[in-house]
Amino acid sequence: MKIKGQEDFWAGVMFMSFGALAIFLAQDYPFGSTSRMGPGYFPTWLGICMLVLGVAIAASGLRVAGPPVKKFAIKAMLLMGLGFVVFGWSIDHIGFVPAMAALIFLGAASGHEFRFKEVSIMTVALIIGCWALFIKGLELPFPLFWWR
Repeated sequence: MKIKGQEDFWAGVMFMSFGALAIFLAQDYPFGSTSRMGPGYFPTWLGICMLVLGVAIAASGLRVAGPPVKKFAIKAMLLMGLGFVVFGWSIDHIGFVPAMAALIFLGAASGHEFRFKEVSIMTVALIIGCWALFIKGLELPFPLFWWR
């Protein structure tokens, strides 16, 4: 058996691994039933769906030719991970607006091209949209800034 599409095959293996991990970790929680779902119900079914999706993607990597796996993007991985950590900490400590701005700028910096003016415009638009959706629409209790 030869791997024709390396990206698809290894993406499928990744999905299967995360699905199996979700199922394994959910075993400690009560499953419940469809009408009375327990805390283990959602992660178990999500893991099953990820397993099935992973098998389908990996199988397509065995059948259909595709590009080889590219080199690992360490800069993107580090900056995106840092962005999530900074957002998680800062949303409670310095507010919604600075947390969103930090997340957007770190996410944009993780790409190949970074144009300050474009990212600034995108940041303003995304913050307004997220404010409208999460703060006004869903009424989530996040302070906008550290002084509010």
